[in-house]
Amino acid sequence: MNLAYIPSPSHGVLYLGPIPLRGYAFCIIIGVFVAVWFGNKRWIARGGQSGTVADIAVWAVPFGLVGGRLYHVITDYELYFSEGRDWVDAFKVWEGGLGIWGAIALGALGAWIGARRRGVPMPAYADAVAPGIAFAQAIGRWGNWFNQELYGHETHLPWALHITSAEGGRVPGYYHPTFLYESLWCIGVGLLVIWADRRFRLGHGRAFALYVAAYCAGRGWIEYLRVDDAHHILGIRLNVWTALVVFVLAVVYMVVSAKKRPGREAVVEPGVSAGSAEGTEAAVEGEGKAGASEKSPKDEVDDEAEDEAASAKKS
Repeated sequence: MNLAYIPSPSHGVLYLGPIPLRGYAFCIIIGVFVAVWFGNKRWIARGGQSGTVADIAVWAVPFGLVGGRLYHVITDYELYFSEGRDWVDAFKVWEGGLGIWGAIALGALGAWIGARRRGVPMPAYADAVAPGIAFAQAIGRWGNWFNQELYGHETHLPWALHITSAEGGRVPGYYHPTFLYESLWCIGVGLLVIWADRRFRLGHGRAFALYVAAYCAGRGWIEYLRVDDAHHILGIRLNVWTALVVFVLAVVYMVVSAKKRPGREAVVEPGVSAGSAEGTEAAVEGEGKAGASEKSPKDEVDDEAEDEAASAKKS
């Protein structure tokens, strides 16, 4: 028995009368709110209007949830459509099972629809919400803790996760808390994107691509620790292959985009330009200085006429 370990919750569901309050669902909901709130702050800092991120999220979030569930059901179809299984369970999202790859892919489609309706460039929107998405993933991973799922190999490290449930083929014991590893990694990814965006002024979707590449790098090694059933290709888990392919695509996009469209968008929303307030203030200040130090041609002619009239009176 480990003297130090991370305990698992005895229940993943609390009941408020007849209403079930599921820890997994709460983590997803809180993550969405964090992503929208932080994305809105970054969007405003880029020169956008408050509320735009939430308006587009109305499209992106439902698409993302459907995409995440579809990816999970397709890649783990035997959990729902094999003999002895109930296909209705495929719709029980609250019991866990959202694939991040499908969530991002279909969520991006929803965001694209929302961005077109709002008239804003999709790459700029993606850059604004990228760190928030990483933080949302960090929060959402704690839903796996409530469900006692997606843990790693057995370990006796002080931070081992104590699995107590024997349902679904689980074997009670002490395992690597891969949910915690991924949660911490996602926090690091979000902070990396924030730093790189400030340092290099990433634009045209490159901040989002950095988030994707950095997440994939971590997901690759974390996936190796997991012991849940998964499809393998050439002896490697499917999600590892997916992370590798998406990582390469994200890096290629960053390189090509930096060459073709360097810098950052000047305008991210119709009628609002990035840094417009600073530009207006600088323009006003510049006009004031110019007015104090320079005179118009008309003023110069009037001054000369006044000087000549004064000289005539003296003579």
